[in-house]
Amino acid sequence: MFADWRLALGSIACFWLFYLSTVLLRSQIGPEAASAMWARSLNAVLGVALTLLIYVALSLFARGASVRRMAIVAAVSALPAAIILSFMSLLLATQMPSKENSSFTTREGVAIVQRGSNIRIVQGNGDELELNLPIDQIIRDNLPRLVADGTVTWYFLFATWSAIFIAMTQQQRTRATELRLAEAETAAHAAQIRALRYQVNPHFLFNTLNSLSSLVMGGRADRAEEMLMALSRFFRTSLSLDPSADVTLAEEIGLQQLYLEIEKVRFPDRLQVMIDVPDDLGATPVPALLLQPLVENAIKYGVSATRDPMLLTISARRLDGGRMQIDVINRLATAGATVPAAAPTHEGIGMGLANVCQRLEAHYGDRADCRFGPIAGGYQVSLALPIDGDD
Repeated sequence: MFADWRLALGSIACFWLFYLSTVLLRSQIGPEAASAMWARSLNAVLGVALTLLIYVALSLFARGASVRRMAIVAAVSALPAAIILSFMSLLLATQMPSKENSSFTTREGVAIVQRGSNIRIVQGNGDELELNLPIDQIIRDNLPRLVADGTVTWYFLFATWSAIFIAMTQQQRTRATELRLAEAETAAHAAQIRALRYQVNPHFLFNTLNSLSSLVMGGRADRAEEMLMALSRFFRTSLSLDPSADVTLAEEIGLQQLYLEIEKVRFPDRLQVMIDVPDDLGATPVPALLLQPLVENAIKYGVSATRDPMLLTISARRLDGGRMQIDVINRLATAGATVPAAAPTHEGIGMGLANVCQRLEAHYGDRADCRFGPIAGGYQVSLALPIDGDD
């Protein structure tokens, strides 16, 4: 929640040090400078504490929000802070007796000498007039107006810091977004290279060509033609994808269905597929080729490792908070069947899963998560990501 506290503390310290320096430079050099420094320093300390409270309000009510929301929260929280500081400044003025001394002589030769609240007017002929101004009483009698006047000044200072801090946080957010996009693009290109390696590897081609040969030799030319067409569409689609761009969930599912059509020819009795994606989630943008390593692993470490029928399920559902969850589940389709030792372990899939998780983190930051592990009779991978994309 307070991840940017270093930035907040640094900006607050610099802002109020600058304020203190400017007001002290305006003070006259003389006996009154020490008392002015003391009073202004107390104001600055109180200002630091109140500015910290404004930062806390921004962190609690506008964390990661738009600039407009941050400005509204800052504007609202700055008002009570300005009122408090204005009132405390006046209270400080009444509690600290003034010891400032000053003198001034007019053109007519009249000398005006001030010592604290005492004022002496000495004329040229030696006549004197001494006044004792009840400063405390004057402040108390005019407290509402003086507090209002001071509130305007202090509100301007708090608003100035808020504007500076919001600008700095937005700059940091922009830099983080640019870095995340760069990482996402790099991860996407790396994922495409890995995906292409999975797709065009000798083992995959050997199994596909062997299945085609078996179909032709068995007189099943129609099935062989279907497999060739599916293989052609799969390569054409996957090779034409821009890995740095998003595709819709429906398009990503469609690509995996092309791949699974090929694998169904290889495992006609062992591979069962179920797709459960609501229509309202089909248009959600997702990184291209996100599910390819997961489906590839399900075939390699699940279907091909057992003689029992396996059910591969790809489903999506809406979560609270504007997110959705995509599940890729590979489990035994027959109740009571025995799972070979190699099937549920999924040894060796670390790179594929790591690639998917890294792409999610780079693409969405902490708004996405990747969970996986064995379940009864199989294995499950669950991906949660924002529905509104990576804006």
